[in-house]
Amino acid sequence: MKRLFFTVATAALLVAGSAAAQQPAQSGPNNNAVNSPGQNNSNAPVAGRNSFTEGQAKSKIEEAGYSNVTELKKDDNGVWRGKAKKGSASASVSVDFQGNVNPVK
Repeated sequence: MKRLFFTVATAALLVAGSAAAQQPAQSGPNNNAVNSPGQNNSNAPVAGRNSFTEGQAKSKIEEAGYSNVTELKKDDNGVWRGKAKKGSASASVSVDFQGNVNPVK
């Protein structure tokens, strides 16, 4: 009997503890996981865990009007950085985890 009570009490504490640890997602402006084409949330790269492959990052840059995308590398902040051309001008560009494509200044 004591064993049954202890088991039920332990299970109740575990359920209550895990429910209390969960927090609702915070919503706010510019909180898109991925942006729509041609739309940035930020004028600078946003650090975060980036799940884009190199090919997807290159495609995002090309969708933003750049060509000849080269030297793409993901940095320690999860931002893809490389070189590209827009018209006849060469530029350094970045793609963050939200899909923001920005020229690097």
